[in-house]
Amino acid sequence: MSEAEARPTNFIRQIVDEDLASGKHTSIHTRFPPEPNGYLHIGHAKSICLNFGLAKDYQGQCNLRFDDTNPVKEDIEFVESIKHDVEWLGFGWSGDIRYSSDYFAQLYQYAVELITKGLAYVDELSPEQIREYRGSLTAPGKDSPYRGRSVEENLALFEKMRHGEFAEGTACLRAKIDMASPFIVMRDPVLYRIKFAEHHQTDNKWCIYPMYDFTHCISDALEGITHSLCTLEFQDNRRLYDWVLDNITIPCHPRQYEFSRLNLEYAIMSKRKLNQLVAEKHVEGWDDPRMPTLSGLRRRGYTAASIREFCQRIGVTKQDNNVEMVALESCIRDDLNENAPRAMAVLEPVKVVIENRGTGEEMLTMPNHPNKPEMGSREVPFSREIYIDRADFREEANKQYKRLVLGKEVRLRNAYVIKAERVEKDAVGEITTIFCSYDAETLSRDPADGRKVKGVIHWVSAAHALPAEIRLYDRLFSMPNPAAAADFLATINPGSLVIKQGFVEPSLAAAQPEKAYQFEREGYFCADSHFSSADHLVFNRTVGLRDTWAKIGA
Repeated sequence: MSEAEARPTNFIRQIVDEDLASGKHTSIHTRFPPEPNGYLHIGHAKSICLNFGLAKDYQGQCNLRFDDTNPVKEDIEFVESIKHDVEWLGFGWSGDIRYSSDYFAQLYQYAVELITKGLAYVDELSPEQIREYRGSLTAPGKDSPYRGRSVEENLALFEKMRHGEFAEGTACLRAKIDMASPFIVMRDPVLYRIKFAEHHQTDNKWCIYPMYDFTHCISDALEGITHSLCTLEFQDNRRLYDWVLDNITIPCHPRQYEFSRLNLEYAIMSKRKLNQLVAEKHVEGWDDPRMPTLSGLRRRGYTAASIREFCQRIGVTKQDNNVEMVALESCIRDDLNENAPRAMAVLEPVKVVIENRGTGEEMLTMPNHPNKPEMGSREVPFSREIYIDRADFREEANKQYKRLVLGKEVRLRNAYVIKAERVEKDAVGEITTIFCSYDAETLSRDPADGRKVKGVIHWVSAAHALPAEIRLYDRLFSMPNPAAAADFLATINPGSLVIKQGFVEPSLAAAQPEKAYQFEREGYFCADSHFSSADHLVFNRTVGLRDTWAKIGA
């Protein structure tokens, strides 16, 4: 089967196939057009994979264009983060990076053309009055008293706006369409507004800035975009895009196609609300590992391949739906189960003393992956004193408990069988030390007398263990659809971050950020890109070995 035949199809690919077959287009040109007013999130990944994926699969082009029309909310930090995210996901853009601000001079001239044709006017209603005059879904709007101005007066006033002779909010340029339109977007929408703000690309060259809807379609046309892809909330805006392009002198008229946006359970996809989380310090920043941003997912340990796989699995449709978080988690588990080397870490340590063993140490050879010998092996020290997880020992337990029990045996991972003989406790009854014996003949083999030892637990040598801060991240919100809550902040999960002080095996001393490990029996982890260092190891849990929320919801 060829690559093209194996490629999953969707309604947009079917449109592209038809356009190429009919000769409407001889090549495909798409674009990814983020606004640089925040960091990209998992929803943007869907659009990135769609637009860049189409260009790649059809040997076409895909532009990266920043729709930078609002200098008040934009920042070069966001520009740089977006560029990094696109490249991290594995995509490259065609030619130079584009900015809508590259076209400000042309956009201005197109606005003048609309005024000259009697299709735009300078309005001096306040923003509040404009909203009031616009009407509602059930009531038509009413004309502004400035709507009847002559072409000459509008040209002169627009020139005054351009030269900063109006204060912010006292004048704007509006399209003259239909205040009784059933589509509110067509009720004389604002095309230009005044903002005395420095722009990250054009500095202070302009004090009037085009609105997104006016800019977006013209930028597409100037770049020769063949398929302008956006999410369903812009469906009505297509009427305005078409109106603008139909009424200006521009040779290309891109067609817009809408698909459903990605809504992920237990997450927020609104950049405004994500910005609120950051600004009010409910999270560490845009790259907090609990955030659905690509930088947050990357810091948590998600791989680019897992996110691309997730976007492929959910597909592209016109049907709005909420994707379960387990679908995303399944993709990273599948990836890391195959590709993450194994290591041992103890999150809640309790000391074990093997009394019948000497004080010397030995090096045990352990596979980095149980099913992939090509991933090699590592040397792990074993000694008389080790740490195990407190949850892996009980003084008494039923037969279902397959770990260490007083008077019974368990196997240490890739090491020996040990038997718990007695315990030592502190003044409040907390176990401080478990005293064991070991069978020296059981290194990676069953006991010689044929007795069966079913349980296996992980461990680290106490003398060689490296102290580590283990950050157990979970879902940021406690309800599946926090956006539907009256106050989404009230649904923040108080257990979304639990910090443990544990120990890891010495091979993790040089663990690098974004490098995944499976901590045996605990989950998948990576070193934190902000806080981890050789002197202070910090590991983030990417995802558990299995879905624990399924039991909670049952």
